[in-house]
Amino acid sequence: VRGGPVSQHAAHWRRNGFATWLFTPAVSGWYPKKAPQEARPVPLLGEPWPGVPARGRGASDRADACWLPIAKGLTPHGLRHTHRTVMEDLGTEKVLMDERMGHIDGSVSARYAHVTPGMRKRLKLGLTEQWEAALDARLAMSPRSPVSVLDALLRVRREAVK
Repeated sequence: VRGGPVSQHAAHWRRNGFATWLFTPAVSGWYPKKAPQEARPVPLLGEPWPGVPARGRGASDRADACWLPIAKGLTPHGLRHTHRTVMEDLGTEKVLMDERMGHIDGSVSARYAHVTPGMRKRLKLGLTEQWEAALDARLAMSPRSPVSVLDALLRVRREAVK
């Protein structure tokens, strides 16, 4: 049933489909130009909150809201740069960074370097600290969110810091 619950999720989005129809519209608030249609705002059905993209013929006519840009210009590649920079800031070993980024280091020194459980643990602790700091900053703005997944995360964090 179109627009209903799915019985089985696809294994993985293709890179172009994900960027074109999900990532870029979420970042910019606009669907891209695709002949014969020009670029256009993402039409939303406002209920249930925070909204569901209206798809198909006449979507714009059925929509009662549209997405606002959250980080115009952000790209999946930009997120990779950010993640690498965060790992460097945390002092993560090169061999673990390369593994997480999907890079293969063919250097002689890489032949003798291996990812250890301790490396993974230090990175996990560093990323967890940053995640918790972000939740704390969001809690300082408001203890609740109308977005259910964020509201649940804030509730758990509030309880943890009591």
